[in-house]
Amino acid sequence: METPLLNPWFSMWLHPRQTIRQIVSTNPDRLVVLLAAVGGIAEALTNAASDSKGDDISLQAILLTALFGGPIMGIVGLWLGGLLLRWTGGWLGGQADTRSVRTALAWANVPLIWSLLLWGPALLFFGAELFTTATPAIDASSMFAGLYLVFTLGIGIVSLWALVAFFHALGEVQGFSAWKALGNSILAGLVVAIPLLVLALAMVWISRL
Repeated sequence: METPLLNPWFSMWLHPRQTIRQIVSTNPDRLVVLLAAVGGIAEALTNAASDSKGDDISLQAILLTALFGGPIMGIVGLWLGGLLLRWTGGWLGGQADTRSVRTALAWANVPLIWSLLLWGPALLFFGAELFTTATPAIDASSMFAGLYLVFTLGIGIVSLWALVAFFHALGEVQGFSAWKALGNSILAGLVVAIPLLVLALAMVWISRL
């Protein structure tokens, strides 16, 4: 009896390992660039809200940056992340090739992409205050404050869920646990962060000469 095919738009939420296994075995390139691009938009909006970018730039600038810069960063992250995670995963015994790692990266964006359904109504209700430290209009209404709390909790939960799904998906293609996939991701981050830190310290040292 054949195992029924999973719908990855839904199964990535609860069955990321089985979903990635199915995609890699059938068409590992399926929608990876599009998923990275749209996921980049969702991530750009979330980062702008958490960093209170509206304190410094207009709502229009934030939205334009998310719509045009988000996809670029998402695609760049897909390719660089694929290379770094495959490389550092090999240190831990990972078996994935770069193509499979990119598949895991791309499809882990599914929860973030679904979160865009929350951003539309939120922008209509709260406008620029989604991205500012001060929220006078929201604070003036208990209903708005409650809705805003629900929205922020929802975005936070989805973002965390996407991260968990990614660790499971990466672990599946690498052939190890989600915890080991977390270590794989930390190593990849250190490969980038340590040279930048050394460069920054060198620049500080040179400036003091």
